[in-house]
Amino acid sequence: MKPANNENTLGNSMKNHQSFEERLDGSFTGVLHWSQLGSLWKTTEEQGYPWYVYQVGLPLPNAPIQGEELSSALKELDALLHQEHDYDYCGIVYADDLENPTMIKVYDPNNLGSSCGCSGHRIPPRWIISQSPPEIIEDNAPIPNNRKRWWMKVFSRVQS
Repeated sequence: MKPANNENTLGNSMKNHQSFEERLDGSFTGVLHWSQLGSLWKTTEEQGYPWYVYQVGLPLPNAPIQGEELSSALKELDALLHQEHDYDYCGIVYADDLENPTMIKVYDPNNLGSSCGCSGHRIPPRWIISQSPPEIIEDNAPIPNNRKRWWMKVFSRVQS
C-alpha cells in the first residue's frame, strides 16, 4: 500500500496548502453518467491511498480507510445512489479531478436543493470522500434516522 503522506497522493501537497474548506469550495467536475461514476470509484480504489469517508452531520471519521474497507464503503454508497437517484444520469457526484481525485463530494438524492447557493440556502454535500482529514461541515438539514442507521451499518461492516 502507498503511504498516506506521499506528496503525489495529496494532490500536489493538498492543492498548494489550501484549507479543507477552501478545497471543498474549490473547482470540481460533475460526474454526469453512471459509467463515469463507476470509473471514478475504480480510480479512487486503484490509487491505493487512504481516504476519509465522512457523512456530513455525523461525527468526523477517526481514521482513513483503504483497500477492502474503502471498496466496501464505495460499493454501498454506489448502491444507495443508484437506488435513490432513479434517473438515467448521475449528476450528484463531483470530484476535484476525475483522473486523480483527492476530494469527492456526493449530494444526497433526497436533499438536493441548490448546491451553488443561488437559492439563498446552500446545501452541503451529504458525503465527502477526501485524502485529507475533513472538518465539520454545518448542515441544518435533519438526517433521517434510516440514513443514520444505514451509515452505521455500512461502517460496522467496513470496520469488522
